[in-house]
Amino acid sequence: MAEPILIGGADRHIHLLPRMANRHGLITGATGTGKTVTLQVLAEQFSRLGVPVFLADVKGDLAGISQPGRPHPKVDERVQRLGLNDFTFEGVPVTFWDVHGEQGHPARTTISEMGPLLLARLLNVNDTQRGVLDLVFRVADDNGWLLLDLKDLRAMLQFVADNAAEFRTLYGNVSAASVGAIQRRLIGLEDQGGDRLFGEPALNLDDLMQTDDRGRGLVNILAAEKLMSTPQLYGSFLLWLMAELFERLPEVGDPEQPRLVLFFDEAHLLFDDAPEVLLDKIEQVVRLIRSKGVGVYFVTQNPLDVPDAVLGQLGNRVQHALRAYTPRDQKAVKAAAQTFRSNPALDTERVITELGVGEALVSTLDEKGRPGIVERVLVAPPHSRIGPIDPAQRRALMNDSLVRGVYDTPVDRESAYEILKARAEETAVAAGRRQAGAEPGRAREKAAQAPARGRSRQSVTEAFIKSAARSIGSSLGRQLLRGVLGSLLGGKR
Repeated sequence: MAEPILIGGADRHIHLLPRMANRHGLITGATGTGKTVTLQVLAEQFSRLGVPVFLADVKGDLAGISQPGRPHPKVDERVQRLGLNDFTFEGVPVTFWDVHGEQGHPARTTISEMGPLLLARLLNVNDTQRGVLDLVFRVADDNGWLLLDLKDLRAMLQFVADNAAEFRTLYGNVSAASVGAIQRRLIGLEDQGGDRLFGEPALNLDDLMQTDDRGRGLVNILAAEKLMSTPQLYGSFLLWLMAELFERLPEVGDPEQPRLVLFFDEAHLLFDDAPEVLLDKIEQVVRLIRSKGVGVYFVTQNPLDVPDAVLGQLGNRVQHALRAYTPRDQKAVKAAAQTFRSNPALDTERVITELGVGEALVSTLDEKGRPGIVERVLVAPPHSRIGPIDPAQRRALMNDSLVRGVYDTPVDRESAYEILKARAEETAVAAGRRQAGAEPGRAREKAAQAPARGRSRQSVTEAFIKSAARSIGSSLGRQLLRGVLGSLLGGKR
């Protein structure tokens, strides 16, 4: 049986049972009360058990988990108070990831893998526009065209718009205004760097579930400082990750310890402005993913940030201090207190506002899956360093990474954009040949009708270009034709 995970203690030690770790959890508390350290304590203990971990580093201060901690009077005091006689400083193995490819290995997915529902949420489109996205994905699937990156999606949107009459009977009406609105949202997403999320090589989930040569689980750290500037992108990426794990991993029931544990910091960003259909999907995934051996731990300031349907699935709770300055704060304190199994020795609602930094109210599931009574504890100190690391240390860890070189070079294989571009080129060439064959007869006829008028005659090359442009007609066709002729101006390809 796996060794219990120490959370902290007071009169006695409070543990999280590894067999119950896939029943999910919640870490909440106001800013500066110790949530990040609690996350770090749990993550490094999961790693020592051989359980891989994925966590989002939104402030840049979780990278220190890769380095041994340092002696400090506060750490020494906490070790002594908790009676941790065998305490030693030690880091854990890490892999750094970064959607922008700057502070870690590039973390990518494809448009097809993201799917229309999450993509609609990412682009913040309305129901009508989401219907257009559904239609685009359906057309691509029916034709066997891959949607890998943003240029594929833009090309497909234009293709569907240009052939709306043909698709109307089979798929439904296509609104040109909706297509235009989605295209504008894509430009905005690209301007924010969101285009780097989509492409290949896409993230292989197996690379998140590795151990080192000592059997310790890899801690996968998503560098999210820059990503947090686009909250919709951050939230959508994490939701995609959870959904992909749910779809791809086999059922394992209740293992002795999880296969993977996810920590989602700033968890409210996963639920803000999410449509009801997406919230239902999230609730379903959280409820069922535990049978895949995956534990999900949401980290946020306020328990009210998590929808009730999801909150009810979180069996292990760590509640740091909350401040009751406003009516909403007071409501949050009351709600947090009511979610715990009461302890006759504690006034839970009062204690929540009195907790010091590094203190928490904790309730974990027992061996039968029942919530334990709430306990006031001192959170154990981490064995690893608290705080960031310097760029040289990060580079050294990336150079020694198991996935070094796997994701660093983008690959652009044939997909919807290339297929539609080739079709446009073929149409242009065929039209040019027809035009060129008809041109000599028309030229002789015009010369006979208007001799010696001093007009400049159109060359065969000019006729080809103009005819091809007319034959393609659509704005996509014109753009692709300009690209073939080497005069595509502006915009990214």
